[in-house]
Amino acid sequence: MSADPSITNLPQTRLRRTLGQKKYMPYLIALAGALLFLPFLGKVHLFDWDEINFAECAREMLVVKKYFLVTINYQPFWEKPPLFIWMQALCMNILGVSDYAARLPNAICGIATLVVLYKIGTLVKDSRFGLLWVLAYAGSLLPHFYFKSGIIDPWFNFFIFTSVYFFMRVQMQKKQLVVGKSNLFIVLSAFLLGLAIITKGPVALLIFSLCFIIYWFIEKRRAVLSFGELSLFAIVLIFSGGLWFFAEVITGHSDVIMQFINYQIRLFKTEDAGHGGPFYFHVIILLIGCFPASIFAFRGMSSEMKDDEKGREISLWMGLLFWVTLILFSIVKTKIIHYSSLCYYPLTYFAALAMSNLMDGEVKWRKWMSWGLCITGGLIAIALIGLPIAGMNAQAIIHSGILKDPFAAANLEAGIHWSYADCLLGLFLLITLIASIIFLHKGKIKRGILTMFFGSLISTNLALAVITPKIELLSQQAAIDFYQSLKGKDVYVTTIGFKSYAHFFYSDEQPNPNVNSTDQDWLLKGDIDKPVYFVCKVNNAADWEKWYPQLKELYRKNGFVFLERTVEKK
Repeated sequence: MSADPSITNLPQTRLRRTLGQKKYMPYLIALAGALLFLPFLGKVHLFDWDEINFAECAREMLVVKKYFLVTINYQPFWEKPPLFIWMQALCMNILGVSDYAARLPNAICGIATLVVLYKIGTLVKDSRFGLLWVLAYAGSLLPHFYFKSGIIDPWFNFFIFTSVYFFMRVQMQKKQLVVGKSNLFIVLSAFLLGLAIITKGPVALLIFSLCFIIYWFIEKRRAVLSFGELSLFAIVLIFSGGLWFFAEVITGHSDVIMQFINYQIRLFKTEDAGHGGPFYFHVIILLIGCFPASIFAFRGMSSEMKDDEKGREISLWMGLLFWVTLILFSIVKTKIIHYSSLCYYPLTYFAALAMSNLMDGEVKWRKWMSWGLCITGGLIAIALIGLPIAGMNAQAIIHSGILKDPFAAANLEAGIHWSYADCLLGLFLLITLIASIIFLHKGKIKRGILTMFFGSLISTNLALAVITPKIELLSQQAAIDFYQSLKGKDVYVTTIGFKSYAHFFYSDEQPNPNVNSTDQDWLLKGDIDKPVYFVCKVNNAADWEKWYPQLKELYRKNGFVFLERTVEKK
């Protein structure tokens, strides 16, 4: 591989120092990632649905010690394969069942992602580009936030991205753009794709296959893999991606596989659990959620970008990955924010490409980019400023009748302390936004970029530390406190009128030999053998108490109503 063009002309002493810095840079990035993602993971409880859903699956694995069968409420759960849940179970086994342990796998993924982006960026371009890619990813809102969550997608996306990268390396080697061991890259690509499949499902294979097919057409149907290479890829993929499926069939759980396949089909054809949205849903999410990288990425995708043949090849693959993912999940009926999160990798790549070209003076800063940053960043800053002000005026909002949902209105009665000091977070983001645009317009590109992304990075972390706990107090704290108060007690706990997994996880529910324990109708009016506690929302609490007079209201708080049914004396 040719030497890094950014260091070839340096004096000898400075050259040795620069090479030493490059040698230790991955370790410094890993340390920075650890400082960004590891602290305070358990500062707030897990949020319904996804975070608690997967954590509960992991907790139940540890309880029953059946690691190949995923369950919820100790009943087969067919919506997701087990790899991420295994990661959570391992962390819980080491650290104990906790919110921190449930989120730890994604924090580790965040550290690995930043190091991998640096290494890939350095290999395909240079060290500076690798650092810009790391900065674009870590300094954007949702890409950063997801590494502090307990959802599946960060590892799922990581496996797909690295699979595509190693497959791209095979093609670059065939074009003599890089050197390497082709068969090793084929094995790694297939193995990682298989891991993606047993992390979240066959959509990983669909995304990879669409990228492969489109690339094949772009290459004018040239054989991108020989028959032997394709066979090797297929064998490794079947081994790594089929492990769980084979285990389920062998252990007599083939019905779980069929339910899983039907669920994947339903996600594409219907709006699952009310998660619908317009066709452009993910465009808006990426534009605002990936601020500020999204605005730079638009520039990076333009034909003005200067690049060599190796750079054009990776840009082609990043473009394929971006557009395939975006279009595919725009077509899918179910619209959930993290469905388009795989786009974060190519989007931040193009952002880094734009920043690199801007810093080299090969392209010019455009007014539309300033407007794009002002609008997206301004909206986020206004929201951060407006939220505390709304919180300080909660009673006025409740009495105004603006909120038509009784549950939402009751949430505002949580008595959270907001102050104008909380507005400083949004004000800080606004100031850094204005400062960075001024720098960029004056041609101080590096200073403007660093101000923008470090301002976003600091704002994101402060928001997670200051705003997220208050959002939890509004949305779910009252319910979780109730569930935790029942931990260790020989009772049934469930919700009525809304879906939740929190009562399983936070009451530490144990397997129950009573076959009726999962039947809500039996819990409401059957011949119960121990007390049952129900949680509903204020919207329909009166109806439940009217229909089931045997329910006794214990208390209500922040929109939740807590009911009890005792065992009737005979």
